[in-house]
Amino acid sequence: MDPVRHLKISMFILLMLVSAGTIGFMTIEQWRFLDAIYMTVITLGTVGFKEIHDLSDSGKVFTMMLIVVGVSVLGYIVGSLAQIMFEGQIQRVIGRKKVEKKIEALKEHYIICGFGRIGSLICKEFTANKLPFVVVEKDPETLEKLEEEGFLHLKGDATMDESLLKAGIKRAKGLISVVTSDTSNVYITLTARGLNPDLYILARSGEEGSDIKLKRAGANKVVSPYFIGGTRMAQSILRPNVVDFIEIATGSEHLDLQMEEITIPAHSAFAGETLVSSGFRKEIGVIIVGIKKSHGKMVFNPHSQSRIEGGDTLIILGEPGSISKLEDLVVRTATDDIIKRHRNEHKTNA
Repeated sequence: MDPVRHLKISMFILLMLVSAGTIGFMTIEQWRFLDAIYMTVITLGTVGFKEIHDLSDSGKVFTMMLIVVGVSVLGYIVGSLAQIMFEGQIQRVIGRKKVEKKIEALKEHYIICGFGRIGSLICKEFTANKLPFVVVEKDPETLEKLEEEGFLHLKGDATMDESLLKAGIKRAKGLISVVTSDTSNVYITLTARGLNPDLYILARSGEEGSDIKLKRAGANKVVSPYFIGGTRMAQSILRPNVVDFIEIATGSEHLDLQMEEITIPAHSAFAGETLVSSGFRKEIGVIIVGIKKSHGKMVFNPHSQSRIEGGDTLIILGEPGSISKLEDLVVRTATDDIIKRHRNEHKTNA
């Protein structure tokens, strides 16, 4: 048990003991309240002061019992304090408070449930891409690893409402459930969907047929690491160059070529443009390999006259610098368009 919790329990027991001693002296010896509590305190403190009044035989027996129990409780409290001081528990408590404040300040973040091999890889990828996230984990040894890695985390069971609420599920953008048990993933998905109906939920599936249950529970997407791993290994033999290209394009460690997705805002200046008129390839130097339409349809290898609409997501291949340039351009034009519309509305109202 946590030494801080030990100390809290001990202080509660001590308070109850003082109350019991006071009531005991008032009942047995018929003393007034001040005399009774004074006698209780000096008895528990073992200071050796003389009794206020002579004790009866019943009072002496009660006092001896109070001393034995009181010394044990006080010794326990001293031990807990020593453990807190020598093991740096005070610093941990202060540090934990800072972490809790950081978690409370999170918005549009991701909640990662489970920090196993897959969870740790996700955390590293999110950190490399500067995505805000918090990990929910209940295993003490795994929590120590999280502490060493410096990832934002909290101790708790992700199947419980309380843990997900502490992780800020009401403000979160998405949840990723990657615990080892499919049953736990189903419970986590059900709990998360009930707390936030608009949340994007990605769940891990281990056994065959679990993906159906997870989707019924409310998962937006289900991924089976074993299926993906087996398929990738087979493709590495059948189509090695294709796999190498995909790894280069999607891996964060490669700096020469990357694949990214950019969503076109509803009021973007590019909404209504075609790929050729937008100048994405000619002026910025990126390749649009696909367009996911706002209604969900995916268009692969779109032709130059394909029209871009607000809410569409562009799947882009190019150098990191070119991709960043396009992201900035899309955001800037959307912002400029909003400002322009506000000015026009203000002029109209005036």
